[in-house]
Amino acid sequence: MSGVLDTINAAPLWLIVLVKSILLLFVVITTFAYAMLFERKIMGWMQLRPGPNRVGPWGMLQPAADAVKMFFKEDLTPNTADPLIYKLAPFISLLTAFSVYAIIPFAEPKPGTLWAIGNVNAGILFVFALTALGVYGISLGGWASGSKYPLLGSVRSTAQMISYELAMTMSVIGVLIVAGTTSLAGIVHAQNRLWFFIPQIFGFLIYIITAVAETNRAPFDLVEADAELVAGFHTEYSGLRFGLFFIAEYVNMLTVSCIATLLFFGGWNAPFGLTFIPGLVWFLLKVGGFIFFYIWLRATLPRFRYDRLMAFGWKVLLPAATINLVLTAVVIAVWG
Repeated sequence: MSGVLDTINAAPLWLIVLVKSILLLFVVITTFAYAMLFERKIMGWMQLRPGPNRVGPWGMLQPAADAVKMFFKEDLTPNTADPLIYKLAPFISLLTAFSVYAIIPFAEPKPGTLWAIGNVNAGILFVFALTALGVYGISLGGWASGSKYPLLGSVRSTAQMISYELAMTMSVIGVLIVAGTTSLAGIVHAQNRLWFFIPQIFGFLIYIITAVAETNRAPFDLVEADAELVAGFHTEYSGLRFGLFFIAEYVNMLTVSCIATLLFFGGWNAPFGLTFIPGLVWFLLKVGGFIFFYIWLRATLPRFRYDRLMAFGWKVLLPAATINLVLTAVVIAVWG
């Protein structure tokens, strides 16, 4: 065993990063696939129907069947589309969605070592910088389709993502002030005694609402308001390219759940002193709880009207996030 560890430690840095990236990519894609199956099963249970149950035992092979079907479906490109940008846009959304996982720490097996590809001091800033780039895939996809309905859908989606991203960023700054660091691992370490969702309860509520809107999930899924926009920015997409947009949406849902776990729920820290369970297990359980919350919302609430959605973001959430930030700064300055 020691010989294997010595070999790993002696390997070039680029090779270690490459192996870690491939493994993490496989895990994230597999998690996305079964998160989708989990959603269909849970919604079926909530709506008194069976859900997927034909492909494999208990429908467990349904994600594989969906992937095969998506891969072999005909891929059409409109004559009016910009061929390069039209084909590139789904990969922009997918690349930005996956790149965030390069710096997310999933656990700390022993002090000073993290289960992560990289550890960036300004980790949360890196995350927001990457996720902000994802809007380019949506806007370019709608514009490059050469049709008015995808263009209107991309404009609507871009406006929604930008407006809610401001409130989300403001809600997180309070956590950074309390923790005194922008490192994701440092924020988790600062929650060893008290998870930040308690002192930052208003920031957490703002974050969780804006995260739902940011990822275009129900009841804020105005991007897919088919009665108004046919299907939104991806109206003209089919086959595998449509599937890439779909994957990016689910991966972003996993991302905001991981960030919420790290910022507000102690990351891999065990609750109630239950340290005999590995930190990675606690991290995954917390992320799974957020995923269940997403599904619960989708099965429960109707879609908002677009003008009310935007008014709620600009007139309610952004001022509330600003007030929370100012109060946090005052409290830390006076009593911190």
